[in-house]
Amino acid sequence: MGEPVNVGIVGCGAISAQYLQTIDRLPQVRLVAVADLDLERARAAVSPYPEVEVLTVAELMADPRIGVVLNLTIPAAHAEIALLAIAAGKDVYCEKPLAATGEDARGVLAAAAEAGVRVGCAPDTVLGTGTQTARVAIDDGLIGRPVAATATMMTPGHERWHPNPDFYYVPGGGPLLDMGPYYISSLVTMLGPVATVIGAASRTRSKRTIGSGPRQGEEIPVTVDTHVTGVLVHASGVLSTLVMSFDAAATQAPRIEVHGERGSLVVPDPNHFDGPVLLSGVGDDGWRTLPESAGYAGAGRGVGLLDFAGPGEPRAGGTLAFHVLDVMESLLASAHSGRSVDIGSTCERPKPVALVTAGD
Repeated sequence: MGEPVNVGIVGCGAISAQYLQTIDRLPQVRLVAVADLDLERARAAVSPYPEVEVLTVAELMADPRIGVVLNLTIPAAHAEIALLAIAAGKDVYCEKPLAATGEDARGVLAAAAEAGVRVGCAPDTVLGTGTQTARVAIDDGLIGRPVAATATMMTPGHERWHPNPDFYYVPGGGPLLDMGPYYISSLVTMLGPVATVIGAASRTRSKRTIGSGPRQGEEIPVTVDTHVTGVLVHASGVLSTLVMSFDAAATQAPRIEVHGERGSLVVPDPNHFDGPVLLSGVGDDGWRTLPESAGYAGAGRGVGLLDFAGPGEPRAGGTLAFHVLDVMESLLASAHSGRSVDIGSTCERPKPVALVTAGD
């Protein structure tokens, strides 16, 4: 193993703690500095890591030690920070989505290509043993030719627990842009890129009430669809039915199921890295759990940075993230027009991940 990749984080909000814990146990990655508009928040985030410096955003971008900028800002700032990193000649790995709009994301990829730097993007949960074991089962023919899939995420909304949920209900947010990347990235990893979408959407309430924290009881406006459903027609011909909602109390539907001519899989929650993969073949009496056969075991958010420790297109890469964003925007466009929409982008299925413990 060569020298670790030096990383600087921009954005020290709630999600940063999970990344910090993962980076701390990855010998291939070294956290050098963090930056945030609120320097006190940045200092608090890295208080358990005294060797990590707290810088302004401009100082972090100019720091010659840093090779990768980890962009953990809110979606509306993703493109701006990514472009600053690219202009500084640094690789950039971004929280999902790649940008608030497809147009902004296209600009990020174009700038990176011109500068000769790489772009990665969450979710990297697809690199865990859950999705990767399911992918191996599909590739090995355990369910025969894939025919269909379902992906379901239904909750009452994040304002119940998040103290500052405003960004979930403005463009770049909503259940589809917030949670869809996990589900669609998993579907594309298992079943390949999407060619066409057909969608429908609704918005149940114009306001939401914050349920916790210092702003508890405050109402915030809702300017995005809060229930989105549709069919993704994969280039392979597989039909995936997607339901993303902030308008349901609860659900017992499996997070993801994949159905083939000879069997069906239950795939674990793509918002997590692991979980049991269940298989039932035609004529079987019930389900059996498949052994973990692929993916990073014991992974956490930020494991996608391991791909930046090696050459080539990252598995959690910009091309995949752009295709997923294109699918989501096209699904919303279809919902509003009442017509199917062809997807303008495509991507390769990311390379499979051999079974290995994260950090080895």
